[in-house]
Amino acid sequence: MKNLAGLMKQAQQMQSKMEEMQTRLQALEITGEAGAGLVKVTLNGKNDLRRIKIDPKLIDPVDTEMLEDLIAAAHRDARAKIEAASAEEMQKVTGGLQLPPGMKLPF
Repeated sequence: MKNLAGLMKQAQQMQSKMEEMQTRLQALEITGEAGAGLVKVTLNGKNDLRRIKIDPKLIDPVDTEMLEDLIAAAHRDARAKIEAASAEEMQKVTGGLQLPPGMKLPF
């Protein structure tokens, strides 16, 4: 019974650490770039789009397709950075234990 109590205490500590991690990630803002920084997309830790910055040199009504592609590329870059930051935070919480394949953060 002593082991069960210790296990429950560890589970509560892990839950508390997960909640702290989620709070830190929600406050996090990461910017992805494309076109050598001419297009920037900023996301928060929940992958909500916060900002898009476009260098005025890119705004050409004749070539909107390139601008659209750069926005999409910057968004992908920001999402990849968010996923890396989330994985790093998860490693801190789990003490280096690997999550099962396909298991993601709670949000």
